[in-house]
Amino acid sequence: MFSSVDDVSARLAVTGYLASPAVATTAFLAARLGKPLLVEGPAGVGKTELAKAVAEVAGARLVRLQCYEGVDESRALYEWNHAKQLLRISAGRDESWDETRTDIFGEEFLLPRPLLTAIRGDEPTVLLIDEIDKADVEMEGLLLEVLSDFQVTVPELGTITAARRPFVVLTSNAGRELSEALRRRCLFLHIGFPEEELERRIVRLKVPDLDEALAASVVRVVGALRAMDLRKAPSVAETVDWARTLLALGAGALEETVVRDTLGVLLKHQEDVQKAAAKLDLDAL
Repeated sequence: MFSSVDDVSARLAVTGYLASPAVATTAFLAARLGKPLLVEGPAGVGKTELAKAVAEVAGARLVRLQCYEGVDESRALYEWNHAKQLLRISAGRDESWDETRTDIFGEEFLLPRPLLTAIRGDEPTVLLIDEIDKADVEMEGLLLEVLSDFQVTVPELGTITAARRPFVVLTSNAGRELSEALRRRCLFLHIGFPEEELERRIVRLKVPDLDEALAASVVRVVGALRAMDLRKAPSVAETVDWARTLLALGAGALEETVVRDTLGVLLKHQEDVQKAAAKLDLDAL
């Protein structure tokens, strides 16, 4: 998939994803070693976008499993098309149960979900297991077989082994502690808030019409907000949204009125907005 760490950086940059050396190195190793990549960090720092960018540069199909509380095997792995099975049973009333059972538990009645879809694919595939920390602990047990041997067991059909291993990315916002068994099967990458210079490059790439000096001011203000004790610090995605907001308003500089009127783009809780309005000192930045 990638020939070197520099190749990762260069090719991801073409898609608009500016990777730090740590991100590029870990993505290269995950591809070279065939290991799943567990990416942890705050929301909005580019974890999901990394998987999308890798899929784009590799010309691979992106298969996404969005995790949530209560997601189970039928949503993650597979389920049977019960309505179609009932129709088949009704149509074969004169058949024995053994004959009917062999038929209704065949491929025609199987509904593959993301994990099975990625395992069975014979084309380049990126499997994104998004926000794994939102799923129940039982979901991790289901993933162990998939991530260890890249195979899935369907009792009625047997074990299905990947003919071509997908590139697997798991993301976590660290909402809960993941099991050691799951972590051992993965390479680990933490993506935090970027350094000021990298974030400035990201803003300039995503909002090219924004003045360079204003882009630098935007990044400095966001950095000052992150240094405050806020309920939810602004992410990179929100930095970009704020830059686009200032461009849409025609702001040529970060005037106090404009900043205070647009804090809701960066901050998502009223107590954070109030704290920022009280403490933010633009003249000191």
